[in-house]
Amino acid sequence: MSVFDLLIAASLAYLAGSVPFGLLLTGLAGKGDIRDIGSGNIGATNVLRTGSKGLALATLILDGGKGAAVALAAQTLTGDPVMTAIAGGMAVVGHCFPVWLKFKGGKGVATCLATFAAFDIRLGIVFVALWLGTAVIFRYSSLAALVATMGCSIAAVWLALPEPVVIAVIVMSGLSWARHHQNIGRLLTGKESRIGKK
Repeated sequence: MSVFDLLIAASLAYLAGSVPFGLLLTGLAGKGDIRDIGSGNIGATNVLRTGSKGLALATLILDGGKGAAVALAAQTLTGDPVMTAIAGGMAVVGHCFPVWLKFKGGKGVATCLATFAAFDIRLGIVFVALWLGTAVIFRYSSLAALVATMGCSIAAVWLALPEPVVIAVIVMSGLSWARHHQNIGRLLTGKESRIGKK
């Protein structure tokens, strides 16, 4: 695989990941600009704060789907774990830093979840189990995402997945953690909003 091929794949994956489905869906539904609601984030958790579970679910599926789609496409077309890892990782980068929104995007949770599952379905199972368990017990979406991404990083190493995939999972999880820095601060001070609060 040439450097040119890698650059093309990375660029296409980034552009696919940068599509802001949360912003588009809430705008089309007449809910206004999602960036002016709740946390201002364009992801599914903040879309839920509009009061529409349907829009939140659609955002979750589409944000996840774009990451899974590019990772699976890279795997199917090339069979190269390096290409697969780069494609999945760049989809998350695109979601977090979309060119269309002046590089101010989401936190990559749904995109990480589906991309991890595309890498290896066991990672998807680990993510969902940790997210749900943490969310049910503590009712913090951000904490659930932090626990789930960290758990997947550990699982990727433990499952002995291909090295490029392991690196991608760790980097993607680290990016999601970095995007949650304000949430981490609010969690530490007890000011974080709980699931279901508008």
